Amino acid sequence: MKVFVAGATGAVGRPLVRQLVQAGHQVVGTTRSTARFGLISDLGAEPVAMDGLDPGQVRAAVRGAAPEVVIHQLTGLATMGNLKHFDREFAVTNRLRTEGVDLLLAAALDVGARRFVAQSFTGWPNERKGSLVKSETDPLDPDPVPETGETLAAIQHLEDTLTATSAVECVGLRYGLLYGPGTGMAPGRDMWEGVRARKLPLVGGGGGIFSFLHAHDAAAAAVLAVDRGTPGLYNVVDDEPAAASTWVPYLAGLLGAKPPRRVPAWLARPLAGEAMVSMMTVVRGSSNAKAKRELGFAPRYPSWRDGFREMALAGQAT
Repeated sequence: MKVFVAGATGAVGRPLVRQLVQAGHQVVGTTRSTARFGLISDLGAEPVAMDGLDPGQVRAAVRGAAPEVVIHQLTGLATMGNLKHFDREFAVTNRLRTEGVDLLLAAALDVGARRFVAQSFTGWPNERKGSLVKSETDPLDPDPVPETGETLAAIQHLEDTLTATSAVECVGLRYGLLYGPGTGMAPGRDMWEGVRARKLPLVGGGGGIFSFLHAHDAAAAAVLAVDRGTPGLYNVVDDEPAAASTWVPYLAGLLGAKPPRRVPAWLARPLAGEAMVSMMTVVRGSSNAKAKRELGFAPRYPSWRDGFREMALAGQAT
């Protein structure tokens, strides 16, 4: 099958292209820079230059590929910095989830693609009350905390666009918090090293529930979505939602660090921002039951414990 991957050199894009090729698909992968063509070619795909926010480039790239399936994996997360200003840090990704999705979907419709698969997100967008673990039928947060409203609106736009489109089969993959090579949750990156340096404290009781996902498993779910599952939204997370009070000390132990500091919410709020306080104290996790049932999703890393341990050992060996 001819598959077009927008964002082929990202943390999910690279393993996705590799897995698609291994599954026997013919893959065209995009990158903004021709300097990265070699990376895509080495993965076994045909490279094409495309800015996901340029209408002419998107239209030309998709028309040139004439794919049966289009996969949207474009984000701007490589530029992430201070989450105190959450919406500002997600500004590029928000455009890719709104303008970018609209452009790519229009191009997919133009060439008569059969299926359109797009990356979304689950975790903090869930409503922060009721059950600790949410399904796809639960609502998104109707009252987002300050500094997250624009980002939640972009996710809502993406998902509303997918569910409202019937001319092509649309599948939205709501990834959990990504970790693994190329993500922000890996040795040498901010969140990982923050735990090592005791710069990621437990806020309040640390009751915020996190649903994690290894980048390899995110890619595997997208491969499954090429030809499985009915159109709609799917939570793609591992099997073990975990409170911050569980996973942060566990990772600190793997890294040989001291236990995380504990700080009250009132003290953390002006320093880290409302979004981070909410994540560490009250956010809800997500269930992967639908993805398992309808996509046949079976994560290689069923628990973040497995993936964290593997990364910690690899980091010690380097």
